Parts: sequence; C-alpha cells; structure tokens
Amino acid sequence: MGGGEGLAPAVHDRLAIALDAFPGAFSVLAFAGAEPVGLANCFTGFSTFAARPLVNIHDLVVLSGHRGKGIGRALMHAVEAEARTRGACKVTLEVLSGNAPAKALYTAQGFATYALDPDAGTAQFWEKKL
Repeated sequence: MGGGEGLAPAVHDRLAIALDAFPGAFSVLAFAGAEPVGLANCFTGFSTFAARPLVNIHDLVVLSGHRGKGIGRALMHAVEAEARTRGACKVTLEVLSGNAPAKALYTAQGFATYALDPDAGTAQFWEKKL
C-alpha cells in the first residue's frame, strides 16, 4: 500500500548502503527458490517503559503473485525470532486503516491497537515531514 509509487531514483541508489550503515537496522528476506519474493525492513528502538529494546517492522512486502501463501506470516515469525534474540520487549508496526489484508495478517499474529490508558484512547502514529 505505502505511498503507491516507486522509490525516487536517488533514494533507490542509496537505500541498501544506508540501511546497512544504520545502527539497529536489519532486514529479513523470503525466497521462492532463488527469487526474492518478500521483505521485512526493521529497526531496533528502545522502550523507556520496559527499559529494553523494541523492534519496529517498518516495511513488510510480499510480491503480489506470491501473496496468500504464508510468506508474510513467515517473515513476521522470523522478525519475532530476531526480536527475541535481541532481547526486545515488543514488536511494533504501523498499518494503513484501509489495508484489510495486512490488518488480518497482523491480527492473526497477535498484533492489536494499544492504549497505555484505555480512558485516554488508543495510540496513533503521527508524522511531520522535514
């Protein structure tokens, strides 16, 4: 779903090198034979509430012709295993409200919206572009 457009050429050219150099970044790839068919890009953060690392799934993608075959689920299991290895207290992600297939996958994997205080409402993800 994302922004619905491919990466700008300048971003495409520097992405792999920048990801490799970024502290706490890691990627999980899924293959069908020798063909890459899925990807999860993740970043390690820190929970001040738990005083432990957390892992955020920033990008999760499965090529359209390979969806519905359990690849997304396998990627999420691999990310969770790596998060446990890193001592993370949780795995986080964001999802567009209209992305029903992704929300179904995430719910099936135990993800849900959250509220630190139910009376204050659920958490939201906001941004300010620079």
